[in-house]
Amino acid sequence: MRLKSLAILAALALSAAVSGCSTIGSQLFTNNYGAMTDAGYQLPRVPIEKVPARFHRQEVRYDSSEKPGTIIVDTQNKFLYFIEGDGMAMRYGIGVGREGFEWHGTAHIALKREWPTWTPPSQMIRRQPELAKFAGGMEPGLKNPLGARAMYLFNKGGDMGYRLHGSPEWFSIGKAMSSGCIRLMNQDIIDLYDRTSVGAKVIVL
Repeated sequence: MRLKSLAILAALALSAAVSGCSTIGSQLFTNNYGAMTDAGYQLPRVPIEKVPARFHRQEVRYDSSEKPGTIIVDTQNKFLYFIEGDGMAMRYGIGVGREGFEWHGTAHIALKREWPTWTPPSQMIRRQPELAKFAGGMEPGLKNPLGARAMYLFNKGGDMGYRLHGSPEWFSIGKAMSSGCIRLMNQDIIDLYDRTSVGAKVIVL
C-alpha cells in the first residue's frame, strides 16, 4: 500500500508540473506548447519535455526600472524578459548569436510581421553560397528560419539586421547558434508578439 501511495503522489506531482503550476516566484506555462493552427499553418507540438524547464515560458519576479512593455534580453543566461510592471516579467527561453556574432545594445521594435518572408543578408550568402537561391526571399512556412513571427530591431542608424523571431528548431533554445538574431520557440514568439507594441524598447545585455 505504501508503494502505491508513493506512486500516486509522484503522478500528482508530475501532473502539476506539466499543467503549469505556480512555483516559488514563478508560474510555468509548460502546457502551452501543443500543436496549433495559426493563419492556416499547422504548427506542430514542441516536445517541451526535451527542453530544460528553465527555458519554458514563465512569469517570474524581475525588478527593473524599465517601463512595462520593455524587452530585456539576457544573452548570457539565454532568457528574454517582457517587463509587466510591479516587479514581474514574462520570461522566455531563447537562442542567441554564436561566437563572433554576439552583440549588445539598445534598439526598438520598428516592424512586426506574422509569418514573415526571410531574406538572407549578402554577408550570409557569401558565407553560405547555397543560400543564394533565397536572395529574393524565402516564402513563409514551417521551415522558414524566422518562424511564425518576427519583430525587426532598429536603432538611430536604421535597420540593425537583427530580429526577435520564431524558430522551428526548438532544440536550439538555450544555445548560441544564430547569426545574431534572438530566436524563440514558435509558440513563445506568438505570445511575445501579441504582448509587444511597435516602438517598444529592447535592451540586449
